[in-house]
Amino acid sequence: MNLTISGHHLEVTPAIRDYVSEKLDRVKRHFDHVINMNVIMQVDKLVHKVEATLHVKGHDFHAHSEDGNMYAAIDLLADKLDRQIVKHKEKTSDVHQGSGGLKHQVNVNENTA
Repeated sequence: MNLTISGHHLEVTPAIRDYVSEKLDRVKRHFDHVINMNVIMQVDKLVHKVEATLHVKGHDFHAHSEDGNMYAAIDLLADKLDRQIVKHKEKTSDVHQGSGGLKHQVNVNENTA
């Protein structure tokens, strides 16, 4: 996974960089096929904003969060991305199970005969 962290009107310190990578490892734990992730942090007056774009094969996820504290904004962002990834993973896994497997089709044919 390529992780790019940048800051607008903000110096990205090693502590913030480590915190972001630690929080976004949770996303990688749920979904291993993450190709690229871009995180942009910015400060406007007293509002700390964090946005991230996550690229997986065939799909892009985007999340945005704002808070008075940068660490709280990162936590909110990680939660949003995590929910999106889990929902995407459930959607892709349900496609194959929705029509039923061979075992389900055999049982249907036996009951009708």
